[in-house]
Amino acid sequence: MEGRPTEDAALVERSRNGDQDAYAELVTRYQAIAARTAYVITGTAADAEDVAQDAFVKAYYALDRFRPGAPFRPWLLRIVANEAINRRKAAGRRPTVGLSVVEDRASGDTALSPEASALARERRELVLDALRQMREEDRLVITYRYFFDLSEIEMADALGVARGTVKSRLSRAMARLRAVMEGGQLHGA
Repeated sequence: MEGRPTEDAALVERSRNGDQDAYAELVTRYQAIAARTAYVITGTAADAEDVAQDAFVKAYYALDRFRPGAPFRPWLLRIVANEAINRRKAAGRRPTVGLSVVEDRASGDTALSPEASALARERRELVLDALRQMREEDRLVITYRYFFDLSEIEMADALGVARGTVKSRLSRAMARLRAVMEGGQLHGA
């Protein structure tokens, strides 16, 4: 369950004033996306859960630095991503991606035929395999946009870059993804 910006702003303000229930509500709203973001970077469920928990603690203690009126979700995801990157680097592991993209359902929640379901699973695995070969910056921008459905503004906040930079990074990342999926080499990786 994700909140609306005005509801989030009220919860952040209440949290700043010591209301722990308000912060618990923010955690409840964003726990799933925080864990998925961490998982994209760390590649393990255990690390992702630890990272998400650590990120929520860090975010709580950083609430006084949160810009009033700014969206909470991208700010939190930036903290999560930084924490996950640090965790992965400390462990000396190569990044992996293992996302559960979408269920095998057509629009309208109609079940796919067994053949269509198998093709959808195969297509999803091809995309995930290609993402595993890409550099972290590309994986993150693609994941934020197409898996987590963040807007360009939210992505810019989460990545700590200008909106125009998001557009160019996403465009280049998608071109590299296509190249990998077509069997080409990664350029600039």
